[in-house]
Parts: sequence; structure tokens; C-alpha cells
Amino acid sequence: MARKENKRKKRILNLAIIFTFTAIVFGSATYAWFIGMRTVSVNPFEVEIAATKSLELSLDGINWSDTVTINKNNYMNPNTTDPEKNNRTDTSNLYKDNTNNWAGRGLIPVSTVGEIDAAASRMKLYEKGSLTATKGGYRLMSSRVPNAAKGSNPDGYVVFDLFIRNSSGTEYYSNYNELNEEAIYLTNDSKVTVGSTGVRDAGIENSVRVAFAQIGRVKAPTTTKTEGDDIALIQGITCNGATGAEADGVTGICRTATIWEPNDTSHVANALTWYNTTCMERNGADTSAAASYNVASSTTCKTVVNGQAYKTYAIGKEIKVENAVDVYDGNDYNKYTTDVASSYADAIAVPGEGETSNGKYLFPVPYFTDTMKLKTGVERPQFMSLAPNSVTKVRVYIYLEGQDIDNYDFASIGKQISVKFGFTKERFTEDDINYAGPDLNQGAGPIAGEDAAAKRASILTAAGLTSESPEADIKAAIKAADHTAPVIHFATGTNQNMTVTQGGSFTAPEVDSVTDNVSTINKSAVVQSGVVNTAVPGIYRILYEVEDEAGNLATEVVAVTVTPTTTPTQEP
Repeated sequence: MARKENKRKKRILNLAIIFTFTAIVFGSATYAWFIGMRTVSVNPFEVEIAATKSLELSLDGINWSDTVTINKNNYMNPNTTDPEKNNRTDTSNLYKDNTNNWAGRGLIPVSTVGEIDAAASRMKLYEKGSLTATKGGYRLMSSRVPNAAKGSNPDGYVVFDLFIRNSSGTEYYSNYNELNEEAIYLTNDSKVTVGSTGVRDAGIENSVRVAFAQIGRVKAPTTTKTEGDDIALIQGITCNGATGAEADGVTGICRTATIWEPNDTSHVANALTWYNTTCMERNGADTSAAASYNVASSTTCKTVVNGQAYKTYAIGKEIKVENAVDVYDGNDYNKYTTDVASSYADAIAVPGEGETSNGKYLFPVPYFTDTMKLKTGVERPQFMSLAPNSVTKVRVYIYLEGQDIDNYDFASIGKQISVKFGFTKERFTEDDINYAGPDLNQGAGPIAGEDAAAKRASILTAAGLTSESPEADIKAAIKAADHTAPVIHFATGTNQNMTVTQGGSFTAPEVDSVTDNVSTINKSAVVQSGVVNTAVPGIYRILYEVEDEAGNLATEVVAVTVTPTTTPTQEP
């Protein structure tokens, strides 16, 4: 369908929380799940959060603000004896009893289905114990990753506590019920990419996961700064031993973590070649170490192509050699499903004394994906939910998922990744409801009859700046005044929902122009990503993205359905 000409404006005040997280993961080599076990070091990164009147953030549960930062130098408070440091007026260090972790020497691929250890209020992670090559992949063993103790810094993953204060309403629901909570959405500009000094096309960014584990919540304090007994109460939030338990004013949550899978349809050529070379169809329902592989037949594992999303069969519990689990087990790959759980409960069930295992060790995790993030209107799914008038303690995990099909040995040369994500309460945009009223940005939008260059000049004049002022000052002034995203225009008549017959040709629509209320943007600035493989039926998406000077992101999606060819039925 033709792109509407009305501008897509993003409301900010009282509507959205923008959480910008930029992480740099860097190292001389990375460490694929299958063979290598060296690590990726983690460079300093900062978390910057901008909130609204109804949402505030804190790294210590004391000081609340619309912006906070965290990096390698301040992720853990080194002062463990001075009680005054726990009542500071800045957020340069975190609260002294936190168990944040910065991956030690670096990231090691791990795996999780998002299960929370209620007794420890931590997410369960599993690492590779051993791998033995088979005729059709690798025999997998795994062990539980120890929880990070206070003051420790084990290898493997990044994790930190984030406190979110939601001031919607005045009622606090002490009972645990998700139906009492309000929806939070992942912003369109959330992404994981290769960093500025990384090597592109290696694919390391495609196996990154970011998990959000809600530990528990309490009623929001009435003061702008947490004081007195509320400090210990908020900082000490735990699962209370069981999901939904309540004690000392704490409502335990510890539900299965929400896990974001970025780049769910992106697979680099070398990852696909690795898979095609090493994976063979696994035969039968045999769970013994002697289970056979169809190496003599031309029929091997299922086809995996760039542009399509595939399941990740993550590890739900420890795996021993006698369990005979292969890294490619699962219907999307080697077609072997005997050790794959059909329910979450079966995936995490651990046998008690005298009981035998149910033989289910892997589970296709229902991630929140980039494909979901790009949906609009009533189809846009919520990312997570928060209770009104509450403070929720969230543990944020960043890790490499070892069971991801993109986690192959040679992804190591990628070396550096950049992670950015944001939250919003806004489900609909103006375009979704065909809004035709006055400017919703009130003061941030264009002046009638004024072009972008004139609007930009007026912003600088109001800020006491000129075009010769320092670039940082100019960008700050424009960012403060401009909350309207640019608009990507296709040629009149362009269909953004296309259909191609299998084996046919496809050419992605070209951008005709980009308009903005403040910035002059050339159409060449639009970044296009995504591929369409007309040889394999399915739905593919081409994403178009561009930012203005203020960092407002515009996105457009062209959906392409490749339909299978059909052989005409011959008349008798």
C-alpha cells in the first residue's frame, strides 16, 4: 500500500520511557558454543535512561531520576563499610550489597530458558560442560553456572539490578496478579549491531540475548528520594522463597524472564555453511549414545536460510553424557525431538530422589523478537508489564546464547557488539489511528509555513546558539526541542505488502525521499536491511531506518510473502 503522507510523530511527555543501553563487547576472539571456550572481554558501556513523570529509574533504589548511567567502572560499589555511602546524593556507584556482574574476563556462550531460582532470586544459566563430535553434530553436556556472589565477577555474562518506579495511579495491588499490571513495549530503535571497531558479517550479534527478570516489587515511596526503612526494603527485594509470596511488604514475582532475541531473521553466510556442513538428520527415538544419523542419504537437516526466523532449543537443566543430547536436536534442525520438551514445565522438571528424568532437556524458548518489535497497531505485542504505584526490581542479563544456530566458531572475528534498547508505554502512533488533530508535540513540531532549515535555525536561536557553535551543543539543543520523527516516503503506488512466487524475481522498493520538521535528510541516509530468498517459501521483511539530528528514528517495513509453486493436477 502507498505510504501515507502524514508525519509520524512520537509523543514523549507522560507516555514513554526511553531506556537506551549501549554495550561494547570486545575481544581478540570469541568463543563459540561448539568447540572454543576462550572469552570475549567486555569494554565499558553506559546505560542511559530517559523517563517521564510516571516512570523513574534508579540503580540503587534511593536516588530517582529520568536518567541514570552504569558502566564497567561503577557497576559495583567498592565501598562496603561506610554506611554514609549508601545514602549518597549521586549515582556514581551502586548500592553496596548488590551482586552485579561484568562478565569477569569476558562473555562465554551460555544457555537458559529464563527459569528463576526462587531461593536465590537469580536466573538459571547453563554452560558447556563438554562436547564430543558425532556423525551429525556434537554431543552436548552442560552444567549450571554458579550464581554471582557479592564481590565476585565470574566469567560468562553481564547482569545488573535496575529499579523501575511506576507512578501510574494511587492504588497498590499487593497481591501478585499480572492482570493488575500495565503493558510496556519495546521501542523500534532497540537493536544489537556490530560495534564501530568490530568486523561485520561475522554474525556474533545474532546470538546475543537480553533477559529481563522481574524479582519483586513494593509500594512506591511517597518521597522523591527513598529514605529510612524504605531503602532496605527496596534494595532487599527477593522472590521471598516462592512466586507470589508476600512478606514485609514485598510482593515476590520471579516469573519466567522476558528474553529479547534481536536479529531473529539474520543469519550470516558462514553460519549457514557451518550448519549445513556439520548437521545431519538424527534417526529414531533412541536416547542412547548410539542413536544414528542419516549420513548416507542426501536427506540431511532441515534447510536454514537468511531472512527466516528459527527456534532456539535452549537448555532447561543439566545434561549428562548418558542423556545423549545433540546441539542440533529439535524439529527445526535435525528433526529429533525425543529430548525436546513440549511444555515449559517439562523442560525444567528435575527428578527427585528415586525418580528418573523425563528425558526432556531442551525447550524452544518463546522469545520476544525483532519481528514482534516491528509490528504496529493492535498486532503490537507487549514486552513486559509493571504494576501501578510500585517499585519493581529487575535483573537485566546480557549473554550469548550458545544454542542459537548463529553461534558458530568463526563468529569470533566479529569481536565487538553494540546493544541498545528502549521501553515505551505507547502502543499506538498517530498513523495507527489516522490522527488528524493538532500537533501532539506542542512546541516541538514545525511552525506553519516554515521549512526544516528555518525551524532548525529558530531552535538554535532560542538556545543562544549559531551554526558555528560546538557540535555537541547544537545536537543537545535540537534533541531537547525536537521529538518528531522523520518520514520515509516511497514512490506513489508502492506496495508495502508484496507477493512473489517461489523462484521468481524480487527487487526491494526504493526510497523516494525523506522529510523532517527540523533536519534535511538525504534519502541515501536510509539504512536498508533484510533479504528475500525467493527459493524458499515464507514471509520476509525488508526494514528501512533513518534518524534525524535529534535521534528520532523512522522505520518502514516492506513485507514480502514468497508463495510455493504448485504443480497443476493433470486431467485423467
